[in-house]
Amino acid sequence: MADNNSAGLSPLGKKSEYVSVYTPSLLCPIPRHESRTPLGIKSDSLPFSGVDLWTGYELSWLDGQGKPQVAVAQFQFPCSNPNLVESKSFKLYLNSFNQTRFNSLQEVVQTLESDLGIASAGPVSVEVMPLSKAEQLHLGHFPAESIDELDVSINAYQPAPAFLSADQQASIVKESLCSNLLKTNCPVTGQPDWASVLVSYRGCPIERAGLLRYIVSFREHQDFHENCVERMFVDIMKYCQPEELTVYARYTRRGGLDINPYRTNGVVDVSDLRLVRQ
Repeated sequence: MADNNSAGLSPLGKKSEYVSVYTPSLLCPIPRHESRTPLGIKSDSLPFSGVDLWTGYELSWLDGQGKPQVAVAQFQFPCSNPNLVESKSFKLYLNSFNQTRFNSLQEVVQTLESDLGIASAGPVSVEVMPLSKAEQLHLGHFPAESIDELDVSINAYQPAPAFLSADQQASIVKESLCSNLLKTNCPVTGQPDWASVLVSYRGCPIERAGLLRYIVSFREHQDFHENCVERMFVDIMKYCQPEELTVYARYTRRGGLDINPYRTNGVVDVSDLRLVRQ
């Protein structure tokens, strides 16, 4: 769980004024090292690369003539950026665009990249799409084999990495497995966060029932989305020892934003994907 001192500075769980005039100070950064240190992850030698993909479905602003514009935005935060941005503060910040005039779409993009880069202390890539282009984000499923229909008994609902194992005597395989049964909880409010998760790897075969039990064991765990995925990556590497590993979770939206952390020790190749629950 993130350090309560940092999370306590965020607007989570507090009554908030919804500001509709541009206010970049609304953004609340959370240092990633607070959650990484207990996992043995060192900021100067990350065991993975990847990005946090956010989709904003409720972005609106005024053009130079005062006419409202609406769009869908996609944000990419490299996981090497020292800070993550707390989600409620991100929503409040985007709301501050509602009654703010921008002379061009490019000005909107540049403003978002600059403010979010300052908050996360690193580069941020932003694409703002008119609704006509956003319609091309078709709903789908992970290109992977689901393990959700396995007949398993489960009674652990806090992260239980001991469920994980791989057959170290078997031949190397390359496969992608997925589950729609991931649920975690906000570390401040306790609200449920629903997600689907992809585990793609090359290595000795991971025992599927144990993997499913492990994924479900996050059901009562409280932490930010990004930290949950990094915990999964570290645990699977430790207990299953794959040669290559990617863990990719896509969470359902809240307040018009979804968060989709992607971690890999291979080539970062995040396809444009929107799952059916998103």
